[in-house]
Parts: sequence; structure tokens; C-alpha cells
Amino acid sequence: MTAINADSRRYDTQIHRRATRTVMVGEVPIGSDHPVAVQSMINEDTLDIAAAVAGIRRLADAGCEIVRVTTPSMAHAKAMGEIRSTLRAQGCKVPLVADVHHNGIRIALEVAKHVDKVRINPGLFVFDKPDPSRQDFSKEEFDAIGQRIKDDFRPLVELLKAENKALRIGVNHGSLAERMLFTHGDTPKGMVESAMEFVRICDELDFHNIVISMKASRAPVMLAAYRLMADTLDAEGFNYPLHLGVTEAGDGDYGRVKSTAGIATLLAEGLGDTIRVSLTEAPEKEIPVCFSILQALGLRKTMVEYVACPSCGRTLFNLEEVLNQVRNATAHLTGLDIAVMGCIVNGPGEMADADYGYVGKTPGVISLYRGRDEIRKVPEEEGVAALIQLIKDDGRWVEPA
Repeated sequence: MTAINADSRRYDTQIHRRATRTVMVGEVPIGSDHPVAVQSMINEDTLDIAAAVAGIRRLADAGCEIVRVTTPSMAHAKAMGEIRSTLRAQGCKVPLVADVHHNGIRIALEVAKHVDKVRINPGLFVFDKPDPSRQDFSKEEFDAIGQRIKDDFRPLVELLKAENKALRIGVNHGSLAERMLFTHGDTPKGMVESAMEFVRICDELDFHNIVISMKASRAPVMLAAYRLMADTLDAEGFNYPLHLGVTEAGDGDYGRVKSTAGIATLLAEGLGDTIRVSLTEAPEKEIPVCFSILQALGLRKTMVEYVACPSCGRTLFNLEEVLNQVRNATAHLTGLDIAVMGCIVNGPGEMADADYGYVGKTPGVISLYRGRDEIRKVPEEEGVAALIQLIKDDGRWVEPA
């Protein structure tokens, strides 16, 4: 058998997602039978009820499907009850996730009453201040801490199970527990083993509403950790969904590129059921990046897909200007593919999969296409208006909100 036949999926144009169970977070399903869900996190203080509600509303209005809120204290946990009731009174049903960290069992048990999912960090859930003089952990010490984890974790698992709520086991590369660092090193292996300790406890308690994340601030570490996590889960018969993200990605173009390098790579391999792009910017700015990644991979269709050539000496009009005009006029038309091509040399062939095409025919003249068929030629100054009219003629136009 040739290498191509033996590994034909490498050459498949379709993404084959890893099969996972469905985990409900409020009314949003996470799993391979459903669209990849988009998440973010507010940066307002949870104790400021009005500000937190406003931040959640901004994210929901931007298209965020699940919102995470930090709950570092018991007061913050209790505030989530008022935040939730205020949101629901305003008609906002976006699912809420509570972020719980250091020695968080009491906080987790309180906040679980008010949210749809609780996220815990295995490296901090049972947290002892690191001892700089320590050189190693004995098996007895390692197991004793494991028993403390099980004793503290059990009540939360039992509560989430009773209320049919979800749990995210969210490992961060930068906050592995001391005993995991000594045993496995500051490695993807250490991240995976940290998560698996909690996964196995959940399995013993017959609780399976679990989502897992393996975040790191460096894309290569994140990629290795998620791949190893997926392989480990599958080898042990656990089909839990994965939440993808490059944590602390930064801002601007580099933050977006860094996040895309990690998230898109794994999605293309079939891994990942929900994502967050973590930017040092207003949280609502993360949402367009998430949807752009998903649309570029063909995993979701949430906006117009624009196909446009890079321009060359054959281009017969100001391509950048016309593309902006077309985008400004049509960006609200969810689900269409529109091509803007500078000339007929490559235009009709390169845009063959588009619903509509705007192509330079001759100087001053534009050809409009429906799929592969040329429909009409119009003067350049009438091109954008004629494209809109063609979409209207086909019954695919809606007025912008």
C-alpha cells in the first residue's frame, strides 16, 4: 500500500473531528455533533454587579456563546447569583462559567448553585505554597496529596452531577502543582497527568459532564499538550470534549496570529469543540477572531466569505477600494461567498466556488457572475449597486439591521 493510500486522511479537504460526547453548558451543547462553540471571559470585578452584567451583555451581543467570570472569593461566588438573576430578567440567557482557583472547594460549592459550569485548575485546587528547599516527593507524600484532592473534589462532583451541570478541568502550563512538576517536569506530560488525576476521580463517581483544556502561552507547548491529552483520553476510553486556547496571547496582530497558530492547527487536525482567543484587549474583540478561525477552516459559516485576488499589473480597478465597498454593502449577509477579482485571466476560475463574482472585464467595465455564469456587464461606477441588485433578484438580500 502506498503512503498516500495508507494515510489518505492527510489529503482530505474535509476536517474529521474527534468523536466526543455532548456536554451541555446551559442551553449550549459542546461536542463533536455540534458546531464549535465560542467563549470569552469578562474582565470586570464580579463584585461590581452592574459592570459585570454589562460586560457579559457586551460579549453576548458580540456573538459570544459562553461567558466565564472569575470568582476568587466567597463574596464573588455569591455575587454570581445576583448577576445571573439580573441577566435572566433582561432576557440574556448566555451560559455562565465560574472560574475557581486556589483551594477553591468552598467557593466552588457556593458558585455552582448560580452558574452552568465550574472551571477548576488542577494545579491550584488543593494548593500548598511551594517549598524551595524540597528536592523530591515520596510516593507516600504524592499519594497523600492525591487523597486530599479526592476528598475535596468529591463534594463538587456530586453537586454538579445532582444538578446536571458541567465541569471544565482547565490545566495551565504555568500553574502545575509542585508534585506534578517534580514527578513529570514542566512538560506536556505533566499537564496531561494533572488533568487525568481529576478525570479519573470523576469517572469513579460516574460523572461525565466534563470539558478539558490544556492551555499554554507558547503555541508549541499547547499543541503538544492537547495532542497528548486527546491520545490519553482515547486510550482510556474517555470521549470528553476539548476547549482550545493559547493563554496570554497578547494583543494586536501578533496575539491574533499566535492564537490562530495554536487553535487553527488543532482544529484542522479534528481536535477541539469550543475555543477562546485570549487577547489583552476588550473581551468582545476576541469574538470576531474566533469566528474568523472557524469560518476559514469551514467549521462554521457566520459571515460573508470574501474571495479576492492580491492584485497585480492586470488589475483593471482599485481592488482594495472596491473590496471595501463590497464588504461595507454586504457584510451583514450571513452565509454568502462573494468574490472580487481584478481581471478575467484568473478571476472566473479562482472564484468558481463563490455565490457571486465581481470581475474586471475591460477597462471601466465590470462583469457580474452568479456562480460560474456571467450574468451581465456594467460600467465600473455601477458595479457595487448592480451586485446588490443581483443578490436582491435572487431573493438572498436582507436589509442591514
